Amino acid sequence: MDVADRLQFHVERATSLLKSTSESASGERPAPGKWCPREVLGHLIDSASVNHGRFVRAQLQDDLVFAGYAQNDWVDGQRYGEAPWKELIQLWRSLNLHLVRVMRATSNEVLTKPRPRHNLHEIAWQPVPEGQATTLEYFFADYVGHLEHHLREVLGPGWADAGL
Repeated sequence: MDVADRLQFHVERATSLLKSTSESASGERPAPGKWCPREVLGHLIDSASVNHGRFVRAQLQDDLVFAGYAQNDWVDGQRYGEAPWKELIQLWRSLNLHLVRVMRATSNEVLTKPRPRHNLHEIAWQPVPEGQATTLEYFFADYVGHLEHHLREVLGPGWADAGL
């Protein structure tokens, strides 16, 4: 399964499971100082939004150098903890299905082109050492790995096992 197929699979599978979480449960923090499910999903919305721009720009430039963002400040500033759960699910799903289209529209040449200049040691979920060439394909897969990680926090460790 390629990375775009994996993302689409996770979005479709997780959407139905997220919808089965109640509005009240989506606002419950698992521990003090931890994000509630709404905030986790809000973070994933921010990640999709930020990475959309990165993924498109990466097709038009020779490097993988992008600005970071203050993820905790973004979650707090948008008050995801107070947002309607169903609206968050819908926005998260739509953004990620659009990223599936972006991934599928990326030519193999652009996808696999080695990029020696990057800052994935700073912005990737699974960093790539500075000076080690990487690819947009790696960055796509890193995005999906990050999404899987956070969905496990909300849905539990085995949420996507069936079908992969």
